[in-house]
Amino acid sequence: MHMYLVAGAWLVVALAAAGGIAAIATDWVPPWIRRRVVRPRLWGYGTLTMTLGLTLLLLLGPFEDAGFGAVGFFGYCGLFLAGGIMQALSQRPGGGPTKSAS
Repeated sequence: MHMYLVAGAWLVVALAAAGGIAAIATDWVPPWIRRRVVRPRLWGYGTLTMTLGLTLLLLLGPFEDAGFGAVGFFGYCGLFLAGGIMQALSQRPGGGPTKSAS
């Protein structure tokens, strides 16, 4: 049963990473969030950051007792949270050059 859960998690991570790469390369986002995302490249970088955190958790999570401990766990969570913040910021307008007041 454990193998099915791990395989399902890897499938979700791979699909999310593919969506992030597509957003960075072609400004394409999945249809169900297309209305909300204003900056697709930032959304793609956020997605890749989240998938990096999940990948490290899936690969190194079982080795928590080998010395990673809480530092590794909070590193995974930090990457996941940073990706989520990047995705949230991609739904807000802005990020371009600002006009000076001259």
